[in-house]
Amino acid sequence: MLRKGNVLGTGNGCDDMTIKEILAGESKNVEFKVALPEKSIKYMKTVVAFANGQGGRIIFGVQDDTCKIVGIPNEIVFKTMDAITNAISDSCEPTIVPDISLQEIEGKTLIVVEIVPGMQRPYYIKSSGIQQGTFMRIGGTTRSIEPYMLRELILDGSGRSFDSIPLEDQSVSEEEIKQVCSNMTEYAKSRCKTEEERSSIRPLTKNQLQSWELLVERNGKILPTYGFNLLAGKPIPSALTCVQCAVFKGKTRAVFVDQKKYEGPIYQQIDDAYDFVLRMIRMGAKIEGIVRQDIYEFPLGTVREMICNAVCHRSYVQPSNVQVALYDDRLEVTSPGMLSRDMTIERMKEGYSKIRNRGIASAFSYMKIIEGWGSGIPRMLEE
Repeated sequence: MLRKGNVLGTGNGCDDMTIKEILAGESKNVEFKVALPEKSIKYMKTVVAFANGQGGRIIFGVQDDTCKIVGIPNEIVFKTMDAITNAISDSCEPTIVPDISLQEIEGKTLIVVEIVPGMQRPYYIKSSGIQQGTFMRIGGTTRSIEPYMLRELILDGSGRSFDSIPLEDQSVSEEEIKQVCSNMTEYAKSRCKTEEERSSIRPLTKNQLQSWELLVERNGKILPTYGFNLLAGKPIPSALTCVQCAVFKGKTRAVFVDQKKYEGPIYQQIDDAYDFVLRMIRMGAKIEGIVRQDIYEFPLGTVREMICNAVCHRSYVQPSNVQVALYDDRLEVTSPGMLSRDMTIERMKEGYSKIRNRGIASAFSYMKIIEGWGSGIPRMLEE
């Protein structure tokens, strides 16, 4: 008989697992253990990986390779729960508080350990240290974290924005600041549809860049930030910051038809990549009354929004470029970086917005490149 299990323990944060969910196997958010391992390190990596990611469950009493439910013997079940609680408390930094409950399926008792997404990332195993003891969940496996991903977790956990970090070994002149402000002001005006709208654009100033934390004052000296350099078209250390565009023959990346790489100020890269797509996609037409209207095979608003989002919200600590790839049957835009804390695909579709690069987003909003309130993804889905 297949039936939903009953929660027997005190935990109240876990939804009951079903036979169907267990048979689906391990995933990004679920891991099975047939019994409590002698060495807690064998599941502690997964505990910190869940805390560093979107959370998840470790189910004790299920074979990981066959998904067979074997259960935990009743005479040791509470002892096992205590051992899990103590191991997590003793092994992890910062402290992780699991929600542990019991569930009965087909007369067998499972221990369900629920780990919620952490608010103090990165989480790591104390004995291994932060560099070696930080893990992430990728698909159904737990893996050591790459150095750039660790840096991103540290930024996320501290609430800092990468683009606001000052470049301590660089300087910026007043003339350069004025030129960047002038270029961005003219770009904002070029995005206006009417003369009245153009006249409403206020010239960008040094003070405004400082309020967006794109310029930082230290000991009476103005320093550029990573974000300032990106908007000025200057390189930043240890990063790939161009947009790569390519057309492929067929539905895979086996054969190139054409490719381009665009550098310079990141807002100009958006225009260049958008123009590349327009040159490469097919265009048809329809007649409305006596007027002929050109129609591209992709909605142009969506194409531009995809590229804008990729450039604005990407992780600039990841050593990858934004990629715009055109195939026979689709357009793919790849934005480097993990989903930020609390962000899921489902919430993104609903319009939930969490800005990764706050200074760049403010500048893009001023230049009328993006809108606020997370409207981009829902609008693309409608188109």
